[in-house]
Amino acid sequence: MLALRFYAPGDLRLEDVPEPECGPDEVKIRVRNCSTCGTDVKIRKNGHVNLTPPRIMGHEVAGEIVEVGRDVVGDWQPGDRVQVIAAVPCGECHECRKGWMAVCQRQTSVGYQYDGGFAEYMIVPSQVLKVDGLNRIPDGVGFAEASAAEPFACAINAQEQLGIEEGDTVVVFGAGPIGCMHVRIARGVHKAGRIIMVDINADRLAMSAQAVNPDVVVNASEVDVVDEIMRLTDGRGADVVITATPANVTQEQAVAMAARNGRISFFGGLPKTDPTITLDSNLVHYRQLHIHGANGSAPEHNRRALAYIASGEVPVKDLITCTVPLKDVMDVFGIVESGRAIKVTVEP
Repeated sequence: MLALRFYAPGDLRLEDVPEPECGPDEVKIRVRNCSTCGTDVKIRKNGHVNLTPPRIMGHEVAGEIVEVGRDVVGDWQPGDRVQVIAAVPCGECHECRKGWMAVCQRQTSVGYQYDGGFAEYMIVPSQVLKVDGLNRIPDGVGFAEASAAEPFACAINAQEQLGIEEGDTVVVFGAGPIGCMHVRIARGVHKAGRIIMVDINADRLAMSAQAVNPDVVVNASEVDVVDEIMRLTDGRGADVVITATPANVTQEQAVAMAARNGRISFFGGLPKTDPTITLDSNLVHYRQLHIHGANGSAPEHNRRALAYIASGEVPVKDLITCTVPLKDVMDVFGIVESGRAIKVTVEP
């Protein structure tokens, strides 16, 4: 079968590999869609400490079951349409026992420790099945939409920490696919008030704004974004700020623009070579700010994402603006890096 494998930073190979065999406690799927994200670009450039080469990449996976191992528990049948979680909690550590599966200390991941979805077929490992991480795709939801449930789940995890209330002013840094999802969740699920999208790429900002219709867009390359948010809020600041971009300055700006009792999500991770910011802790102290970290999700967040997509509460189909066949998968990294599309999906 055709598969994209990581060997080393800068060394990705699209090659013919043996079709995987299904073990007794595993499920084998035919991959229908595997969507892409900025993490894939980072892995191509820098690798990852948890990625053991050679490894088939791709972690936003939806497909169709073709084989079920004899020891698998549950009513799974060939032909079932399924979505696979990416972050796999162990189910046994202190955090998992507390119900905090998104921060499992022994988490493994599809596309890192297990072969991923940039391939024609993929094995769903027993570790995924153990934590109920294989989800049925609801009727009416396509494979491409279902593959987008994984990043959607991560955004749900972040926003449920923020206590967004009806009418809150929400600022989203980043006009990429995850920023678009944050806009739609804040509006569709939490009934936020004014939503402001911020980016430095004018073309990407315009493209994403046309799709998700934030109330205001701010090009941070043209204005002082903190001054602009303060102007737009009559000097009060934003109730909620989400930094869905891997930029140090946006985290500093988020603190500076937050209103009293403001909630901030540091959603986008910073480069490992430059992970620090300058924090005015007096702003945190005197404004009583709440700063949250978030990067992944639990299996339950994935199920909730699929339900929101199925109900139409938070649509994602129109965010998938580029589809690439698996034979051309090497092209997706440039597309994602340039921001020419909102969400890019690969179809084997």
